[in-house]
Amino acid sequence: MEKTDSISMIAEQNNADPTLRYYEDHAEEFTANTIDADMKDIRSRFLSHLPAGARILDFGCGTGRDTKAFLDLAYEVDALDGSPSLCRIAGEYTGIPVQCMDFRQYSPAEGEYYDGIWACASLLHLRRKDLFPVMQELGKAMKAGAVLYASFKYGDREGERNGRYFTDFTQDGFREFMKMLPEFRLAEQWVTGDVRPGRGDERWLNMILERTEYQRRQSP
Repeated sequence: MEKTDSISMIAEQNNADPTLRYYEDHAEEFTANTIDADMKDIRSRFLSHLPAGARILDFGCGTGRDTKAFLDLAYEVDALDGSPSLCRIAGEYTGIPVQCMDFRQYSPAEGEYYDGIWACASLLHLRRKDLFPVMQELGKAMKAGAVLYASFKYGDREGERNGRYFTDFTQDGFREFMKMLPEFRLAEQWVTGDVRPGRGDERWLNMILERTEYQRRQSP
């Protein structure tokens, strides 16, 4: 598929999906509010599980803030996002190509394996029914022993809020969800406040999942 065709398809999806449309309509505002957010401590916690020079997928890279931080530390990074405007911003900021893709369409290329996947405040925009198959696809892209970082707003609500769809989790709620995903083991789980100024009372559930040796059988 040509790049222009792919962008046109994403644009059509944006019109149908309120969350994608929100990020298209507010890309500059979102960038201003998040590009300087201090994620250093959480990135360091994630990177402590990886070897030097590891290959990382930034799944839902947004502005490219974390992609650039990983690149600056000499990691090999691929990045993708669902918003064409944010992909453009991230590409300019990081200096690498950023793939534009609806998360629900992600499937790793043959032989594509990562040491780590960084999904900071991205998977939370999937409906719970869509999160399960996307997590399966991410698992296929990970080496055995690789790790995935993800963060969700803390709570048990699911639905649209302020123009975007959110699936929230508590510690127990996510542990229950993970029973359907034997390809992952919960390595760490912790709660933090929001790092953005004036939003410290908002709570986030953070987690690091380790890829197990479990392999799902292919459909006949």
